Amino acid sequence: MRLLNKMREQKLLSFALLLLTLTVGILIGTLVNTGAHAARGQVAAPDATPLKLPDPVQIGNEFTRLAKKLEPSVVNITADYMPKEAASKKEEPGDGDDDGLEPFRRFFHGGPFGDNPHALKREQSGSGFIVDPNGYILTNNHVVEKMDHIRVKLHTDANEYRARVVGFDRETDLAVIKIDPKSPLPPVTVGNSDAIQVGDWAVAIGSPFGLEASVTAGIVSATGREIGAAQFQQFIQTDAAINPGNSGGPLLDIRGEVIGVNTMIATQTGGYQGIGFALPINMAVRVYNDIIRTGRVTRGSIGISWNKNDKPDLLRALGVDHGVIVGEVKRGGPAEKAGLHPDDIILSMDGKAIKDGDDLVNRVADSPIGSVATFNVDRGGKRMDFKITILDRTEVFSDRPDIAGEPEEQEPKGDVVSQAKFGMKIRTLSDAERAGKGLEDKHGVVVTSVDADSFAEEIGVQENDVIVSINREPVASVDDVHRIQSRLHPGDAVAFRVMRAFGTNPDRTPRWNSFFVSGTLAKK
Repeated sequence: MRLLNKMREQKLLSFALLLLTLTVGILIGTLVNTGAHAARGQVAAPDATPLKLPDPVQIGNEFTRLAKKLEPSVVNITADYMPKEAASKKEEPGDGDDDGLEPFRRFFHGGPFGDNPHALKREQSGSGFIVDPNGYILTNNHVVEKMDHIRVKLHTDANEYRARVVGFDRETDLAVIKIDPKSPLPPVTVGNSDAIQVGDWAVAIGSPFGLEASVTAGIVSATGREIGAAQFQQFIQTDAAINPGNSGGPLLDIRGEVIGVNTMIATQTGGYQGIGFALPINMAVRVYNDIIRTGRVTRGSIGISWNKNDKPDLLRALGVDHGVIVGEVKRGGPAEKAGLHPDDIILSMDGKAIKDGDDLVNRVADSPIGSVATFNVDRGGKRMDFKITILDRTEVFSDRPDIAGEPEEQEPKGDVVSQAKFGMKIRTLSDAERAGKGLEDKHGVVVTSVDADSFAEEIGVQENDVIVSINREPVASVDDVHRIQSRLHPGDAVAFRVMRAFGTNPDRTPRWNSFFVSGTLAKK
């Protein structure tokens, strides 16, 4: 029995030794095989040590903190419009003499027209920044001017909001728009642009080329930079990268306070070349406050012009050491009525000396409309006082589009009616109009306007289209449209046959395209 037990123990011990030997062998084989694979995987540089990634450690600085703080307050703006008939002519490549040397370009960002006359809607984009938690946004006027639809996208919200224009100012190229947010929005902190100095850090945030919340940094290169003849635009110049799509975004100081509104660039390529311009925030605040108060910016004027290039030695030669030499006096304006003449030298306003032309214009512009100011004038060496009533600048210079805006187009007299179900205005064409437009078809009514977000706009009807039939029934007058419309109900399908001018014939009459546009009337 003992012999059997001893033999059994020896077998178990032998099995255990065999198992241990196999385990050690497998382990050694694995190590050898792993080394062989490693050697085979690093044939190109067998003596190189593989790189290892460290644990992520964020390195914060003033710029990163500023970006995190301000990005939620900067918005992307997309706008579109349907061009007028005159603007819908397709430009052929190579037309014009643009050689790429235009020094100052606005930051429009949109696509070109295609050949399809049904797809003439244009889009452009820009930036803006929140100045009030209730959804008020400051941007450039050229981003939203005359747009049919304006959409705003927030950095912290995937939703897209429709915006409306509260007011705008052509002379500073600023506009205030409003969205209706679901909750209060984070506004920017407004700084004081009078405190900035050349060499200060400057940070721009916006949506260049549609790339939202892009942050660039540079310095303030210059202040008080005058570009062109705009009276109220004296820019901050910066080398912070600004590109198409940045327009309307904020320029910030190192504390994250807004010191300007990015407005334009100097370029020979259409993109960033190190020179950008922002309107000082102090001017923007004045414009904003006027707009939210009255819907427009009001500036005073006495109706004179002056030469910015007059040198100080000219004044000394005329026997004075300060003042403004009157260049032209607006006919029928306040200055002419008060008796001012060209070459008069305005020395003071209400007893306070006038430094230069900008000083005079700014003080008059800030004066209440209808108030009377006393101007001391040098005329041929004699001092004279004139009491001048200050009037609205847009009324004094009503003939200047850069100040008063383009005059609104007057609709021709005729039978005009609003179509509630279609969302457009139409009128009957006269025989003379048909002949002048080269229309051979005796049917048709002309569209004079299309309401935003209406059925007509949805299916692609445009201003100046001629509708010749509705659901195959010819229309020759507004009454015809009324008659057909009265039989339509919500949910009915409607098809318009439309004539649309696209280009011109050799005799300069419009070249007409005929096609259908259709849709279904919305159900209540």
